[in-house]
Amino acid sequence: FAEGWGIPEPDAVFYMADEAFEVPAEGVVDYQYFTVDPGFTEDKWVRAFEAKPGNLSVVHHIICFIQDPKSQGRGLREGSGAQVGYAPGSPPRVYPEGVAMRIPAGSKLVFQMHYTPVGTPQLDRSCIGLVFEDPKKVTHEVEGKVCGTVAFAIPPNESDHVFHCKTRMREDTTLISMLPHMHLRGTAFKYEAEYPDGSWEVLLDVPQYDFNWQLWYDVMEPKVLTKRTRLPCTDHSDNSIENIHNHDTADTGR
Repeated sequence: FAEGWGIPEPDAVFYMADEAFEVPAEGVVDYQYFTVDPGFTEDKWVRAFEAKPGNLSVVHHIICFIQDPKSQGRGLREGSGAQVGYAPGSPPRVYPEGVAMRIPAGSKLVFQMHYTPVGTPQLDRSCIGLVFEDPKKVTHEVEGKVCGTVAFAIPPNESDHVFHCKTRMREDTTLISMLPHMHLRGTAFKYEAEYPDGSWEVLLDVPQYDFNWQLWYDVMEPKVLTKRTRLPCTDHSDNSIENIHNHDTADTGR
């Protein structure tokens, strides 16, 4: 992991909390949530961002949701759809010229932190860095969209359980990147496009998903998904003893 920032020097840096979080030596740590008020009195446009773990040994992922003033609660579908994130392997994000992510005035930053104990007590105080863009230079707004489910069960000892989910484009949308995400039982992930005229296309096929090294997949050329295009996703999971990462084959793998 490189030292310093992988983006231009941030215009603003926000830490998840004033004090470090104490990660226990053992056990399972539930996702931790920290809410930060950045004090934005006007909309901000972000052209580059990076989420930086304070302690690489225990931080598995950081998802910083942008919670606009109209949203409540927290979770994968929280806020405006914009978010900043990190997982092992994921690089910083720098958008093409004219493309930026909008953070509405009055928004709060909600850090979702996933910790993995390593045998000794640890401390972490992670942060995010943002590089702002002049609103006059923004021609396209980028948003995050989730296609998936958090309510499911994988049958015990099943070596290839398949899930299907889909989302639909409510307006013409330009696809610039994809990020498949599962946990230790996940083995493969595929994105497809079903166009209004009935034609199909495979957008991304990851036959050997690796939970320990998660990547953004940028398209070679921006891909226009017209209004009413469906985006089916298929993932495969292995809940058997053959999966060396599986800690409990009898568990339903929720």
